[in-house]
Amino acid sequence: MESTESRERTADEDGTEPTPAERTHRRPWRRWAARTALAAVLLLLVPLLAAEAALRINYTGDPAEGTYTRDRDALWLGHAWVDGRKKDADVAALARRLDGTGIRDLYVHSGPLEHDGTLPTSAYPRARWLIDAVHRELPGVRVQAWLGDILAPEHPEALHLERPESRAAILRSTRRVLDAGYDGVHFDLEPLHSGDRNYLTLLDALHAETEARDVPLSVAAHQIDPLPGFHSVWGALTGHPKWWSQEFFGQVARRVDQIAVMSYDTMQPLEGTYGGYVAQQTALALEVTPPSTDLLMGLPFFKENRFGHWAHAETVPAAVRGVRLGLSRTDADRAAFGVALYVDFAATEADWTAYREGWADAP
Repeated sequence: MESTESRERTADEDGTEPTPAERTHRRPWRRWAARTALAAVLLLLVPLLAAEAALRINYTGDPAEGTYTRDRDALWLGHAWVDGRKKDADVAALARRLDGTGIRDLYVHSGPLEHDGTLPTSAYPRARWLIDAVHRELPGVRVQAWLGDILAPEHPEALHLERPESRAAILRSTRRVLDAGYDGVHFDLEPLHSGDRNYLTLLDALHAETEARDVPLSVAAHQIDPLPGFHSVWGALTGHPKWWSQEFFGQVARRVDQIAVMSYDTMQPLEGTYGGYVAQQTALALEVTPPSTDLLMGLPFFKENRFGHWAHAETVPAAVRGVRLGLSRTDADRAAFGVALYVDFAATEADWTAYREGWADAP
């Protein structure tokens, strides 16, 4: 027997209940709507689940022998190292921390750039002290100025690379930090859309300057399309393309001495799929990075839980294993290769142990 509530829900506007024939007539429409909704859900879920399964499979197998550090690793360091907060004792502790690892480059946050591309020297007042201290405590390790800013068009009130005067200002800022004694310069400009010709023009000018001084030009790079054209689809849906095409990644890699992939903030929900994703990214990057350019894969030395990054999934052990698998399958003997650790002030002992045991301490 139908309840009063049920009868009210099926009553016509004039208060009369539908006849059995009318109910029968309505049911196919309800079934059609339910089936359409189910089909839409499956249309989204099936490809997603298939992609995640493929990434998990990509995480299987054993890395090749010898796929360990090539002594070309890097570490991102926070601004405290050049603004006066760090002392000689901190450099000595850093030297002990890095002893026996493959780290030879320190990307020291020395900005950010102003939105017009300029950089006041007051942004890095203790640079000379740090550079001298690192050279004393860590012979052979280079100190690079890590510079960056947010970019238009996603942030209109930001750095506009399409403006020649902004690019010229960035070049002048680069000259000043190199005059201050830095061993190189590392750029992290975000969000940088795939195919940005203004960025390539900037890199050409920067590389001419660094090459003349015999110091490296290094950049942080977005991840590569996991599927061809994926950045275009994602950009159309969200307004934030996030990924680069593999072709554009290669164009950038050919203009620099080092390229470090930010292979974290991947939206992967599981450790196995994250490791498989890193293996894929490593392979894609190796395919288009010339042997003369150092390719570094980023390791997540930080813990966050938000959309785009899950700490339980994006772990250092998973990243290291993924790097080794991608290297093994694509170019196991590649010499100009390493990992880049992001970032010193968020790192835990477990992160450092995983890096050492999985990558730096070759058996």
